[in-house]
Amino acid sequence: MKPVDFGICRLSVIPVRAESSDASEMTSQLLFGEHYSVTSTSEDGAWCQIKNAFDDYEGWIDVKQHYSISLDYFQQLSDTEYKICTDLTSRILYKKNVIYVTIGAILPLLGNPLFVLEEQLAFNGEAKSLHQRWDAEQLISLARKYLNAPYLWGGKTPFGIDCSGFTQQVFKVAGYQLKRDSSQQILQGREVKLKSALPGDLAFFTNKAGTMNHVGIVLKDEQIIHASGKVKIDQLDSKGIFSTEQNTYTHTLFKIKRIIKEK
Repeated sequence: MKPVDFGICRLSVIPVRAESSDASEMTSQLLFGEHYSVTSTSEDGAWCQIKNAFDDYEGWIDVKQHYSISLDYFQQLSDTEYKICTDLTSRILYKKNVIYVTIGAILPLLGNPLFVLEEQLAFNGEAKSLHQRWDAEQLISLARKYLNAPYLWGGKTPFGIDCSGFTQQVFKVAGYQLKRDSSQQILQGREVKLKSALPGDLAFFTNKAGTMNHVGIVLKDEQIIHASGKVKIDQLDSKGIFSTEQNTYTHTLFKIKRIIKEK
């Protein structure tokens, strides 16, 4: 379907919903600086159906939160090496107003003529080049910043995040491209056995019904960091995740995939 418009998130976070209604479940979010194409609008004109340029994830956003941009600017955002925020939270001065942003916000701060004409933005927090790839140790240090972030279905921020949102955002900030949902992420990378697993690998799990529905990041010393209730560290073995808080196994191990290539 040919896009009817293009946009960029110019709020801290925008909910992306399954249907064109405030009552519909939130399936994902847009963070500041993420750009997207608009594929359609609702009959009443109150909602935009969008496709996230980073991972092709689709959903609906409120038209009042849509910020329209030109096709040229959309293509520039797709093709240019911008910065990504590495602070857990930070502030942006945007059009002389302060906006609070979270880790993972995209920061178009190159001072090129197209950008200067369209917007005015200043940022003095910690950031890195979007596609600069960190090693597993740096990635895990980043993942630990999210510890105790509450679980939120569809969430992508330290104030609420789901399991695949957690893994996607950690890998995105570290310079790797993961899809949005665990059902998509499991199709990426190379499968490895638990005995060969390395810190930074992705581990996937099934629930009691046998459905794969959970993902986390492997740590050293037979541990895993994942979002379940909150972002936390639990034990990992051949059976799955053992929660010391609950004193029981909570997830059954399914597969381990390697995204970060070995040197």
